[in-house]
Order: sequence, then C-alpha cells, then structure tokens
Amino acid sequence: MNTQTLAERTPAISATERSNRQREVDFARGSVRHEGGILSDEIEELNARYIAGEIDSDGLTTAILRSQTVESD
Repeated sequence: MNTQTLAERTPAISATERSNRQREVDFARGSVRHEGGILSDEIEELNARYIAGEIDSDGLTTAILRSQTVESD
C-alpha cells in the first residue's frame, strides 16, 4: 500500500510552469465564455489541479473527457 500523500507523489512544478498553466486555463475559460458557456465546477476543480501540478496536460484532457460535463454522441 502506498502511504505517500498526493503532494509527496506529485512532482513540484516551477513558478514559471504554474504561471504558464494559469494562462492556459484563463485562455480556455475566456474562449468558452466567448462562445456563451461557463465551465462547470467539476472542470474548474480539474483546472485547479492542473495549475497546481497535480496532473499534467494529458491527465487534464483525459479527466475532462471522462467528466459528467462532456456530452457523448
């Protein structure tokens, strides 16, 4: 059993990387709002985890696609 906390398992990201991720999320949020949408709380929580370095870009995309907010055809 892994007894490490999430913070211990998550690689630290630099302040520059955190700032870049914040800009990416802000841009995406603005794009969604420009189209008349609002990101759900679930997606905002995923974005916060991404900005904090808990998940990477691929993990964020996977989580969003699996979320309750994405409609399937």
